Amino acid sequence: MNPSDSIVIIPTYNEKENIEKIIRAVFSLEKSFHILVIDDGSPDGTASIVHHLMDTEFADRLFLIERSGKQGLGTAYITGFKWSLSHDYDYVFEMDADFSHDPHDLPRLYAACHDEGNDLAIGSRYVSGVNVVNWPIGRVLMSFFASQYVRFVTGFKVHDTTAGFVCYKRRVLQTIPLDQIRFKGYGFQIEMKYTAYKIGFKIKEVPVIFVNRREGTSKMSGGIFGEAFFGVMRLRLDGWFRKYPPLPKE
Repeated sequence: MNPSDSIVIIPTYNEKENIEKIIRAVFSLEKSFHILVIDDGSPDGTASIVHHLMDTEFADRLFLIERSGKQGLGTAYITGFKWSLSHDYDYVFEMDADFSHDPHDLPRLYAACHDEGNDLAIGSRYVSGVNVVNWPIGRVLMSFFASQYVRFVTGFKVHDTTAGFVCYKRRVLQTIPLDQIRFKGYGFQIEMKYTAYKIGFKIKEVPVIFVNRREGTSKMSGGIFGEAFFGVMRLRLDGWFRKYPPLPKE
């Protein structure tokens, strides 16, 4: 067994152009990470590629959960979180398969939690300006102002609330009631961060450069951002009236 205290969850749907490359990139890092791929029935054979790599090279550190059909980003991560907790990982990461998140930033997120004592580290596109490469300007503006909107409505001071490049300490995922997380798209990212903030966990934004995918097809849509946009008011109401779990002791 190749030991690691860290697992990287990568949700996939039709990522055959990227999946082997991203797996090899993560495993080439000096710091040892394991990978859990959550595939939602990709018709392009993404899961078959992962199976082959598990069988031939990476049986002790590459894992796969196959689900039937597209069930949403949020439910994929919740499935991965529960699996990671049951397998005793101390640090659980979210990362995209398409290299929009640079695998070389994984150790920086890890250090922010492991070495600096933060509970949640966010790979942030906006904490030090707008660090986005090759995105259409309309999408950049939509993403940037979505985070500004969240800050304005909720008072939550994170600059990149929709970021999908994240490291959670185990105790965060043990404390958040995962079955009560309601949003399935990019609203899920906001809800998880906001819930961690309301409980009182220590959050740090680590500046990263986000690069638009070069291969494969984007899964983003106006509906995804719509869920995030209209769900923020509900989160704000929750912040007033919902009873959050207490902050656990170290």
